[in-house]
Amino acid sequence: MIPTTTRLADGREIVYFDDAPGADRAAVDTRDLAPATSHSELRHDPLLGEWVVVASHRQGRTHLPPTDACPLCPSTAGRATEIPSGDYDVVVFENRFPSLGAGVAADVDDGELADPALRRWSGGGRCEVVCFTSDHGASFGSLSDVRARTVVEAWAQRTSALSRRADVAQVFVFENRGQAIGVTLHHPHGQIYGYPFVTPRTRRMLDRAREHEERTGRGLLADVLAAEVEAARRIVTAGAHWTAYVPAAARWPFEVHLVPHRRVPDLPALDEAERAELAEVYRDLLARFDRVFDDPLPYVAAWYQAPVAEDRDLAHLHLQLFSIQRAPDKVKFLAGSESAMGVFINDVAPERAAELLRDAGPTSSVERPGGGR
Repeated sequence: MIPTTTRLADGREIVYFDDAPGADRAAVDTRDLAPATSHSELRHDPLLGEWVVVASHRQGRTHLPPTDACPLCPSTAGRATEIPSGDYDVVVFENRFPSLGAGVAADVDDGELADPALRRWSGGGRCEVVCFTSDHGASFGSLSDVRARTVVEAWAQRTSALSRRADVAQVFVFENRGQAIGVTLHHPHGQIYGYPFVTPRTRRMLDRAREHEERTGRGLLADVLAAEVEAARRIVTAGAHWTAYVPAAARWPFEVHLVPHRRVPDLPALDEAERAELAEVYRDLLARFDRVFDDPLPYVAAWYQAPVAEDRDLAHLHLQLFSIQRAPDKVKFLAGSESAMGVFINDVAPERAAELLRDAGPTSSVERPGGGR
């Protein structure tokens, strides 16, 4: 993997990650763009003790453009896009419409005095877009072995880079796919958020991990993985370094957790063998999702990584991959119980979901439960 860093016309950073050396990345962004700015701010919810991001400038972001107007395709002689080169392997760049970033002034005492119910913070942070391929009609699941590995290396490199920033407390790598999920650009891509705080879900997981380790002396996710392997009923696929299973208390109709056997805090901590198998097993899982109903499932793929500077010894890297599709013609909407109370009601039994996903593969050399191929 060969990285090359340059800048877009408005000053945003762009990094090309090439499968092999030799690519010419000297193309210049010819667009006439004003300097990049962000007006995001964080507002504190006193009832839950959580930060809410307010990013009203994102109302004007690009929304479901036609293929010939896609901003993530390579630039051509007649149309300049977010990627100046005429072709690329993998590209990461600062989001033009970021949810996080420098916004209101850090000192907002005057605003708090004028509005006693308002506590806000600029916070900082960073939002990046990860383009998996220049092929508009592709998907992560259709990538070659080499390209999927390049994406994994890009994830790890950007996690390390963002972790060095003073305004980033946690790095979140994720992908949203499908219009039903809320995707506004169809080009195969993911995102990376550098949060200026540790997210509520991560904090809750770390607190649970701490309680478990103090009580047992063992890692919580390692024990969950061992229990799922012993039960075997919800295992989808397993290899030498990773196991994928439907959690016993899955919230979503189709939800898989992909966990490395070795406890590591984040993607940069994976060794060569773990990264290679990850590129293979992840594509295998995505292919299984698409074959459950013989139609591409909308999904969210979310990487849980350790915070940058705290509780790294408690964290255990893992992927949560889930779809809102519960039947060929039905999706799960978050209604009163889920949205208001946070109590999920799942229409698909986890054991049935695991069975359907097992039957939808395998497509790779990753082992199936019981040691088969």
